[in-house]
Amino acid sequence: MSGTAGAVIQARDISGGLHVHHAGPPPPEPGVPVPRQLPAAPRDFTGRAAELHDLDGILAAAEGAPALAVVTGTAGVGKTSLALTWAHRIAARFPDGQLHVNLRGYGPGRPLPPVEALHRMLSALGVPAPAIPAEPDAAGALYRSHLAGRRVLTVLDNAASAAQVRPLLSAGPGCLTLVTSRRRLDGLAVRDGARQLTLRPLPEPDAVALLRATTAGRRAGDDAPGLTELARLCARLPLALRVAAERAVSRPHLSLGDLLDGLRDESSLWETLSMGDDEEEDGVRAVFAWSYQALPEPEARLFRFLGLHPGPDFSLAAAAALAADSPPETRRLLDALVGVHLLEQTAPDRFELHDLLRAYAADRAHAEMPPDERDTALRRVLTWYLLTAETARAWVRTDGIELPLPAPEDGAAPLSFTDYDAAVDWTERERVNVHAAARAAAAAELHALAWQLPVVQWRGSIRAAPLAAWSETARLGLASSRALRDRNAEAWVLRCLGEAHRRANRLAEAEQCHRQVLALRRELGDRKDEAAALNSVGLVCLARRRPDAAVTHFARALDAYRELDLPRWVAVELANLAAAHYDAGDLTPADDCARRALAAYRDLGDELGEGRVLRTLSGIQRERGEPAAALESARRAVDIAVRRRKSTSEGLRLLALGAAQQANGLFGEALSTYDRAAALHRRIGDGGREALAWHGTGETCRALARADEAAACHRRAAARFHELGDPWHEAVALDGLAAAVRAEDPAGARGHWERALALLAGYGDQRTAALRDGIAARLGAAG
Repeated sequence: MSGTAGAVIQARDISGGLHVHHAGPPPPEPGVPVPRQLPAAPRDFTGRAAELHDLDGILAAAEGAPALAVVTGTAGVGKTSLALTWAHRIAARFPDGQLHVNLRGYGPGRPLPPVEALHRMLSALGVPAPAIPAEPDAAGALYRSHLAGRRVLTVLDNAASAAQVRPLLSAGPGCLTLVTSRRRLDGLAVRDGARQLTLRPLPEPDAVALLRATTAGRRAGDDAPGLTELARLCARLPLALRVAAERAVSRPHLSLGDLLDGLRDESSLWETLSMGDDEEEDGVRAVFAWSYQALPEPEARLFRFLGLHPGPDFSLAAAAALAADSPPETRRLLDALVGVHLLEQTAPDRFELHDLLRAYAADRAHAEMPPDERDTALRRVLTWYLLTAETARAWVRTDGIELPLPAPEDGAAPLSFTDYDAAVDWTERERVNVHAAARAAAAAELHALAWQLPVVQWRGSIRAAPLAAWSETARLGLASSRALRDRNAEAWVLRCLGEAHRRANRLAEAEQCHRQVLALRRELGDRKDEAAALNSVGLVCLARRRPDAAVTHFARALDAYRELDLPRWVAVELANLAAAHYDAGDLTPADDCARRALAAYRDLGDELGEGRVLRTLSGIQRERGEPAAALESARRAVDIAVRRRKSTSEGLRLLALGAAQQANGLFGEALSTYDRAAALHRRIGDGGREALAWHGTGETCRALARADEAAACHRRAAARFHELGDPWHEAVALDGLAAAVRAEDPAGARGHWERALALLAGYGDQRTAALRDGIAARLGAAG
């Protein structure tokens, strides 16, 4: 393999990590998770036989094409119950998985953006978060690729619009997407072939049957006329019927007639207060008020507090913090609210309010709680999220940097964690709620919390969050930091925003943010944070293929960390310098920095850092004509990744191992290694690095004089790099393709080389210059 081709296999794995956007075909190989995400269907589901039959007909009519069904109807009519009941009945027809996403079209906050929904679904399909593109189009393409050739059922609940749903649709035959919405979503029918089913309130017999099923064994003697009247007052809506039935069960010795009198009075009040344009919703509100007024005050108080929670669901601990109550007492009150159907328990210690009930709880909070009490409760729960996120962060990132954070609020001590895994689990589970907390802080002008929340979340995340949400909360935090005129806060949020841009491959914007951070840190005279900013600018320069500039910034950061006597960060900068010198084609300083970084990581006992440097060192040794040493370094790097179960690092290091095996003439082993690397990157959704494995396979096939196979691999790699918008690697793959076809197709080879030269025109580093010179020489020799 040529030096240039070897550099292609040396995909970056430097400290701070460079994000590559990915798209690729799905893996049908073993080890891919099969998601089973359907929530439980209601046990007392009643009626809807005609609607279930209609849904069966929609599926049958698809005849192998991707099926799309939309269930619409008013709030509380039972759309989700019908969808889940039917989905469970047909789940066996979709053996490759069942996905479920609540699109939150009618909750208290914003609807779930499509890219965040794609992030969740791709994660469920086994794609690591860092491998999920930030751009909606790219994420959608990756999702469709993962569904190709599979039979997967996807339930998209509570959709706000056709535009929210469309990017989430599968394209392959054998898949079904089932959508629920209060709106008709006619655009899906017109453009996407959706079949619509409009759900009406239950027929009277079914409504009465649901009441009897819910109260069976817990009340006796309720007559049919009374139950019919109760069903009418509930507008025959399943949500209201269940709440009313539980209210009746809670008063077993009170006659149905007396219960009806109370509900009639509440219904009359709502009719007086409402505009009369939504009889069904008024009926639901009347039932809510009737049930709420029967709650003991402790339960009613907690219900009001829950109306202030900023996120879509919440844990027992969050509810206790919100209400400033003990977890045991909060659990008792939550169980009581679940028992009367004013709250849903979705998992152990996890709860959710139906959007209508959430709106009603918020209404009661604003009507019955003094503003100071509401403000204190909101600040208390937001502070709890912040400090718990920081506690988790301390397990994930131990960099010795401490943010200025508030003290815990009374009655809301943050959680503690016993180990790394528990901290990471909490961070991932509460990611959406922490984003929501940041938005709520900004809206309430709690400016300190508004900038601290996104920064703490960014520092504690081991996986990339959906970048749209990350960017949004960072921008809100930036506005808050500037409202406070806090330059330290502004620098922190700009760093967070710069990382969001970098991971989204918006490199110019990322560099602008990090250069602003650098200027602020110099203004503030903070040498340690200045060094961190220098490192961040260096990483962006490296990503933009400006290795000389990266070397300058890493060297300055190294000097600062040495002055500050921070050995871990000295090791990081030496490793980054090794990668930058290698990218620049300066092998002697690259080798020197890599060996010093390796010694530093070993002194620190940091095996993961050692593995990163060994992979870089393998590339350096290979290009310096030391193939045996390169092979040993690559093998050790892979062993560390496998032992530490770091699949992304393992894939990168397999690329280096394949290149080293080829350099040693171990062509059969190289082909096997590249195949293993391609399969691993395909499984985790890393299309760019999968293409690097294809390119390495092509190089190996050329060495074996298997020109046709080599050409196929290089052509496939070039096409993938083109899709990803990576012109440098596309040019390298085209160079390999031209070399593979020039004997049989000289004109085609010349075209590939000419295209490669055009793609490389915008780069000025030494390695690219050598690559250009080589291609120009080969083109000249081809005549």
